[in-house]
Amino acid sequence: MKVVLFDIDGTLIKAGGAGASALNKAIFELTGAKDVCARFSLQGSTDKSNFETAYKMGCGRRPTAAEARRVEALYLKILPAEVAAAVKGKKYSKVKGVEQFLKNLAGNKEILIGLGTGNLKGGACLKLEPSGLAKYFSFGGYGCDSRHRSDMLRCAVKRAEKTAKIKIQPNAVFVIGDTHMDVLAAKEAGYHSGAILDGFGDAREIQKSGPEMLAKDFTDLNPWLIWLGVRRDPKGVRRDTYICPDSPIEHAQYGRTGIDLNDIEDGVKSLRLIKGTV
Repeated sequence: MKVVLFDIDGTLIKAGGAGASALNKAIFELTGAKDVCARFSLQGSTDKSNFETAYKMGCGRRPTAAEARRVEALYLKILPAEVAAAVKGKKYSKVKGVEQFLKNLAGNKEILIGLGTGNLKGGACLKLEPSGLAKYFSFGGYGCDSRHRSDMLRCAVKRAEKTAKIKIQPNAVFVIGDTHMDVLAAKEAGYHSGAILDGFGDAREIQKSGPEMLAKDFTDLNPWLIWLGVRRDPKGVRRDTYICPDSPIEHAQYGRTGIDLNDIEDGVKSLRLIKGTV
């Protein structure tokens, strides 16, 4: 069983800044400070972390536990109207190719699809509702689980295990996001990492973070499905050395000869079996 976890903002949908607008209005109502989200980057962080930073920008100190709860409650109260405004203003959209990708994965009994998002669970549902994509996700890890993305991803995997009633190994978990923070969190948790460039992340930072799989969006599903190991590479080269080489040596080997090191190792083993030395 494999688990594929999707970020929301910039990976599944673009909500036209609805989240930032809702947070700005919540902080203004609580502290009187205007447009605090313009002072820092929200991309790649969890809501818990962003709410704390926004409140600090508004009144010069971190919120108490009670104040943090008020920020969350007010944000969730304001968010539906902001999402509706983004839809009405045609600023809300699905990332290219993502719905077809989800349909493809949903038809595979060996794959569980979940969310791995920094959004609060309530916020995630509100943002996804207009897209019609929520039906593909029966579990997830959310910003209310932890302010640290890697811990949030681990929570998603634990829920996947409850759903599947089996233990999920780290090498069977694939995380897809649109920022370098998504990639780094996946690596920290010991999971595979994939990223798109047509989201909200900085392309240079994403490339520096070294995701296994990198594409503009999901328009071409073949590389994604090969990376996940659910479709054979037409060139007959295994995923680990074609899409995401295990080492620079393997990458150079394939680029120079069209043969990957695993194929060479398999050939040597076969030769040894023939000779009776193994």
